[in-house]
Amino acid sequence: MKKLVLAAAFAGAASTAFAGNIVEPVVEAPVIVEETTGSSQGILLPLLLLVLVAAAVAAD
Repeated sequence: MKKLVLAAAFAGAASTAFAGNIVEPVVEAPVIVEETTGSSQGILLPLLLLVLVAAAVAAD
């Protein structure tokens, strides 16, 4: 009798694991990386700022 109750409990637990509907997978858009022409593109503005700060300090 214990085995029957245990088997019924396992069958009930297993049947609830498959409840619901199958959902289609969500496909995300691919990530597009744009190529830059040179590696010095991001250094121009900080260098210009450094020159301006150096000129302001030298003027004092």
